[in-house]
Amino acid sequence: MTAPYRAAITGLGAYLPERILTNAEIEKIVDTTDEWIRTRTGIRERRVAAPEQATSDLALPAAQEAIKNAGLTPQDLDLIIVATTSPDMIFPSASCYLQAKLGATCGAFDLAAACSGFAYALSVAEGFIKSGIYKHVLVVGAETITRFIDWKDRGTCVLFGDGAGAAVISRSMDGHGILASYLGADGNQSEILQIPAGGSRIPPSADSVASGQHYIRMAGPELFKIAVKTMDQAVRKVLAQENLQVSDINCLIPHQANNRILQAVADRLEIPAEKVFINVDRYGNMSSASTVVALYEAVKTGVVKKGDYVVLVAFGGGLTWGASLIKW
Repeated sequence: MTAPYRAAITGLGAYLPERILTNAEIEKIVDTTDEWIRTRTGIRERRVAAPEQATSDLALPAAQEAIKNAGLTPQDLDLIIVATTSPDMIFPSASCYLQAKLGATCGAFDLAAACSGFAYALSVAEGFIKSGIYKHVLVVGAETITRFIDWKDRGTCVLFGDGAGAAVISRSMDGHGILASYLGADGNQSEILQIPAGGSRIPPSADSVASGQHYIRMAGPELFKIAVKTMDQAVRKVLAQENLQVSDINCLIPHQANNRILQAVADRLEIPAEKVFINVDRYGNMSSASTVVALYEAVKTGVVKKGDYVVLVAFGGGLTWGASLIKW
């Protein structure tokens, strides 16, 4: 029997580190130019966490804002999910550190799906809410991904930035909320985007550090094609579940990887540019934080309004991809 309620986002929050790293500064440390970066990625600047900030530190203010905007306290939370590929450490989880900082007493776990992390975590939270198991789930996308960048590799160092976004997912009885979700993965393509060392396959060692295996490695051209194809498919999958068309979308919020990918997805979907929310120029690729921070800004600036059909879509290492259709 289907529950009489939906899972809805009832509060949003975001936090961006104070440090702004511009293209002009990157020009001084790697062989590139501001024009090259802007032309190929659309990125002008990105945020970088302070040396003393770990991922849970970025997650905290974003979570606090989301909880406050939902009209709740940390004690009201039934579960905390932190989507991240750059946790404070392998264990304990960043979510446990966040739970302690918040003063919450609920269960907590991390979810690793790279840049698709928030889409995956949102779908998991939806399941807990719609099943009736929990009333309020905090979902956070948070990354200090610049800690895993080789600043001599111009193919990756220009792309990424740090940040955090948070959403409280609660029961909705008035028809708004998450209408459909879709998740996909292809582990056969895992080598296209990865950090090879640091896990059980290649444990940390002097050799792994010296050979740069703890940095992000990416096959850009291959990733571009798959990203465009899978995000297009994911959007159509969630729309089909509700018998909606691309033309019904009021705002598309794609993972902010780079502007070329975003434009290619928009072209493939034949959706007008004004319906696609983009902030990659200011933050770069924040991995699992990208879509939730973009949603936060779209709502805060009035781009997303009550009653709108909103689609979040992302892709990332794994390879993974996912989408959510929301009636705001």
